[in-house]
Amino acid sequence: MTRNERLKRLGELTVFAMLGVIMYISKVFMELLPNIHFLGMLTMVYTVVYRKKALIPIYVYVFLNGLFCGFALWWIPYLYIWAVLWGVTMLLPKNMKKRTAVPVYAIVCALHGLLFGTLYAPAQAIMFGLNFKGMITWIIAGLPYDAIHGAGNLAAGLLIVPLSEALKSFQKKALKSV
Repeated sequence: MTRNERLKRLGELTVFAMLGVIMYISKVFMELLPNIHFLGMLTMVYTVVYRKKALIPIYVYVFLNGLFCGFALWWIPYLYIWAVLWGVTMLLPKNMKKRTAVPVYAIVCALHGLLFGTLYAPAQAIMFGLNFKGMITWIIAGLPYDAIHGAGNLAAGLLIVPLSEALKSFQKKALKSV
């Protein structure tokens, strides 16, 4: 590997670390509002721009969340919940027209927020010994919070296309300077 290739890779890893930190800081600043944050939107933006490599900043965020909030049982579902949104985003066509991408991305982001409790529930059931009925009860009890989460993600999801374009533009400029 040449020196320039190593520098390029180091720069890319630095950017991914910063993007993961942005996810974590955005979550901390939004904690005053229940279940409203930019995490779903940022996960999708990073995936649209970086594809497979988006897992790096996503898991930097997951790690930072555990590091600063505690690697407790609540954290374990974070190991897969964000990967679900990443995977769904990866399955979407790469080159959607803007007028299609804006509502599609917003709806996918909203659905992830709406289904967050449902995605979280299997881990909760296993960790706390809930049977299927107990897990369904847990999901139903969380529906009001998931509805708020979905609505917040819908609004934030409208920013995915413009932020993706801005990040792609930044990426092109950064690559030219290397």
